[in-house]
Amino acid sequence: MTMTSYFRPIVRTGSPRSENSILFAETNYWISEAEEIKNGHKTSLIPINDVPNWWKKRWLKKRSDILGLEFGFPKLMGILNVTPDSFSDGGNHIELDAALKQAKFMEDNGADIIDVGGESTRPGALTIPISEEIKRVEPVINMISVNSRIPISVDTRKSKVASTAHMAGASMVNDVSGFTFDPDLLPYCSKHKLPICVMHMRGLPENMQNNPNYENILIEVFDFLESQISTLVQAGISRDHIIADVGIGFGKNLAHNLALIKNISLFHGLGVPLLLGVSRKSIISNVAKVKNPSDRVHGSISIAISALAQGVQLFRVHDVAETKQAFDLWVAVNFGE
Repeated sequence: MTMTSYFRPIVRTGSPRSENSILFAETNYWISEAEEIKNGHKTSLIPINDVPNWWKKRWLKKRSDILGLEFGFPKLMGILNVTPDSFSDGGNHIELDAALKQAKFMEDNGADIIDVGGESTRPGALTIPISEEIKRVEPVINMISVNSRIPISVDTRKSKVASTAHMAGASMVNDVSGFTFDPDLLPYCSKHKLPICVMHMRGLPENMQNNPNYENILIEVFDFLESQISTLVQAGISRDHIIADVGIGFGKNLAHNLALIKNISLFHGLGVPLLLGVSRKSIISNVAKVKNPSDRVHGSISIAISALAQGVQLFRVHDVAETKQAFDLWVAVNFGE
């Protein structure tokens, strides 16, 4: 679908609420105006009544429950990297006991999903053999599913890894390539009716940060995700089983990342829940000069709160307990009686 104008809802909470406002996705967020975005033009603020119905229908539609999760309030996806080389926690959970202990800790402290990944996709990372990725994720997923009822997502680009993970107990696929890496992954997810997360990434991890360039980062990422979601639906994935991720840090420089976060409510126009994955990423180091990734929790939460205020539903985080505490207070202030 080709569009000339894009509309970013200005999402608000609290009162007084404008008489002409609409409720976003049957939540307590409301929208009374939007920013119109056009390539080559200055943006402008327009009242909700001037927004095309196509966009308003996407904003109004209740986000479907996925994996038993209701998206009226924010949900947390706990990151479990069983890798030796992930940028923040590589090697910390490579042993089975350490991985299971971390999964239990995240579940006990508020995680709604555990996202298990066996291949680092940090900038510069190289693709690893399928057999090695399976060796890392299969026993961890199997043991988590045996000992817990928490939903498990597998963070992979590869169909054979996804199928093994699914048989071991994973019930969702989180593909950083947006289903562009392995042509067999989409048919597998469709056949087994697996919920999926589709992410925007330009290039591959080994080259994605080599001078990324966009004419308009917001429009180009939106168009990619809209097109990919249409492809997923045509392949048999229910739109109610799709989550979208703008892909912070994947083929984007600092200005691109900041623009996406500042304007992330634009992507509610996709009509699916949004996932934000910015935990401990280099954007925090670039702005706040925090070299050690494990010291970036404060910056991670700051960005997450900014996105939460815009209605983002799902957050992929390392620091589950700290993020949940911050979210609980934000929700109490903005949605409490």
